Amino acid sequence: MPIDVGDALPAFTLATDGAGTISSEALKGRKAVLYFYPKDDTPGCTKEAQAFRDAIADFEAAGVAIVGVSTDGVASHDKFKTKHGLPFTLASDADRTLAKAFGVWVEKSMYGRKYMGMERATFLIDETGVVRRAWRKVKVTGHAADVLAAARSL
Repeated sequence: MPIDVGDALPAFTLATDGAGTISSEALKGRKAVLYFYPKDDTPGCTKEAQAFRDAIADFEAAGVAIVGVSTDGVASHDKFKTKHGLPFTLASDADRTLAKAFGVWVEKSMYGRKYMGMERATFLIDETGVVRRAWRKVKVTGHAADVLAAARSL
């Protein structure tokens, strides 16, 4: 069963932009948003990242860390982050372990062709490391505002 509301964040350590790492342990003690997205610098993913970027002061005021997760490598993340001025961590789930744990590495279909890919999804984690909200099959418009409202109510 995939990780869902009420479940503990699984133990993980992922490489990040800037030659860093992020782990489940590093997120304990603070609220966090883990948002999974398909690909760096594509239209929908860029719009979503920019929405989180534009609301960063509000997320920080609410004590919430934002972590974007895709299967892209750290070099791609570095370029994406620099190009769009993204002030939050981008993590590389190259082996798809975290995506599979959350059930967001799924079969997709485009033009009749089936393939495996990342489902756009967001998870709000509380200070104790428990998933408190989940948004699956996210529509980008208005999403960051919805996540912020939920984070403020934690």
